[in-house]
Amino acid sequence: MPPTTREAQRAELHKAIWRVANDLRGSVDGWDFKSYVLGMLFYRFISENLTAYLNRQERAAGNEAFDYAKLQDAEAEHGRRETVKEKGLGPDPGSWTR
Repeated sequence: MPPTTREAQRAELHKAIWRVANDLRGSVDGWDFKSYVLGMLFYRFISENLTAYLNRQERAAGNEAFDYAKLQDAEAEHGRRETVKEKGLGPDPGSWTR
């Protein structure tokens, strides 16, 4: 029978996440596993940050229905170079602080 309270559901979810993490980790060294997970979290942060940035820009320009996450790959490539320059994610490490 599934848990009924919110706290019980959260506890069950945490247990399931730990089971999956342990299965994925297997015999991998703990540090290697942490590096992988931190890299994935960083990638997610950058992706969500970029999506929010582009959505704000488009909505400020009057395109209220714009949603970067729903674009096809070819559409998402449009303006990529300019966005990389604006956002400061280009090859110049000094520009990463913007």
